[in-house]
Amino acid sequence: MKNSKQIWVAAMLATLVGGACAGDIVVIGHPSVAAMTKDQVADVFLGKNLSFTSVDQGESAAIRGDFYKQATGRDAAQVKAAWSRLVFSGKAQPPREMADAAAVKKAVAADPKVLGYIDKSAVDGSVKVVLALD
Repeated sequence: MKNSKQIWVAAMLATLVGGACAGDIVVIGHPSVAAMTKDQVADVFLGKNLSFTSVDQGESAAIRGDFYKQATGRDAAQVKAAWSRLVFSGKAQPPREMADAAAVKKAVAADPKVLGYIDKSAVDGSVKVVLALD
């Protein structure tokens, strides 16, 4: 009985912590970029809107799966499949993969046509939050 109670408490804490982390993801752009809707962001990161270039965090980054789930409603495998079809058809290139949030910020700050995503706590004056995900 005691063991099942500990498992339940651990599961509840994991849910609370996971929910808090998931709500702190922001989509960033160059300071000159206007705010965007969730649908606009999804279109960019799924290759449906080519007016922006998107940059990704590494496949192993925990934020990546959370971002795609929140921004597009798709999991990592679904996003990868969508990009595979676009690349194979020659319609688009997948987002460039960056080493970390600092590299994403640097790429976004340098080009008004690049969008990326980072944890809200990493935002500084070099970039602008165009969409906060919850």
